[in-house]
Amino acid sequence: MKKLSLCLWLWAGLPLALLVQGAAGQSPTRTALVNGVELHYVEQGQGVPVVFVHGGLEDYRAWTQQVEAFSQHYRAIAYSRRYNYPNSGAAFGDSYSAIADAEDLAALIRKLELPPVHVVGYSYGAYAALFLAARHPELVRWLVLSEPPVLRLLSGMAGGAPLFTDFMDKVWEPAAKGFRAGNEAGVTAAVDGFGELGYSGKAEKMTFAALPPEVRSVLLENASEWKALTISKDAFPSLPLSAIRRINAPALLLSGARSLKLAGAIDGLLEHTLPQGHRLILANATHDMWSEYPEECRNATIMFLDKH
Repeated sequence: MKKLSLCLWLWAGLPLALLVQGAAGQSPTRTALVNGVELHYVEQGQGVPVVFVHGGLEDYRAWTQQVEAFSQHYRAIAYSRRYNYPNSGAAFGDSYSAIADAEDLAALIRKLELPPVHVVGYSYGAYAALFLAARHPELVRWLVLSEPPVLRLLSGMAGGAPLFTDFMDKVWEPAAKGFRAGNEAGVTAAVDGFGELGYSGKAEKMTFAALPPEVRSVLLENASEWKALTISKDAFPSLPLSAIRRINAPALLLSGARSLKLAGAIDGLLEHTLPQGHRLILANATHDMWSEYPEECRNATIMFLDKH
């Protein structure tokens, strides 16, 4: 499944097989009880642990291809964040955010008795990874971050405020209104809103109705995550520049040249704020870079690891 990260990767024509192959060629899911929720995860391989953190409206299956590849040299682990498939039982409240995900990830690392880990985060998962590194630096060896939506940073940038307003007007507020009517209405509003923003990098607008039925089904399987975020008091909590400057773990920022303007603006600021931040811009990629160019993203990650 691929990668607000909406796993809209099939829009770019990637095969559905990547979405549903979790049972074939990959270890069965395991569960870990952390912070009162049961998280499902898969792991393969031995050695230094690499933990993959998926984006919005997707789950651990997003990383099937990468877990298999990385397991040749590392202990590769991919898990589903608390409201994502196939987890169940997480109570809804008004405090869910990337901070909660970071605390879940910290608890999972400790539960599995892992040494400091390499973290590969995509979109909202990258946001959680940043908070993990800021709040629990002892757990992190290095970071690979693919366009974390640290949206509060936009307010301090020239031209950032209109980008934030555009996102809220076209995506977030319609999605929040939709989820009050039901999960399908909420997901539809979110997908259509990203289409208005030009998420896919294509001339034609992306819409929920135009996606294949199988993809719509997977999005709906993970709808609880965005429902929880849209009722949260602060779905995009502030991560101050002062806190980012204290993250000493080497960090690779993967950016898509054809991604949303707000993502590029945030990544540019992160590159100059993280003490060991390095940015790689993939020339033809959109936000869905791990789906569009899986080998390139993997190779860049491994090269970064080898240098650090």
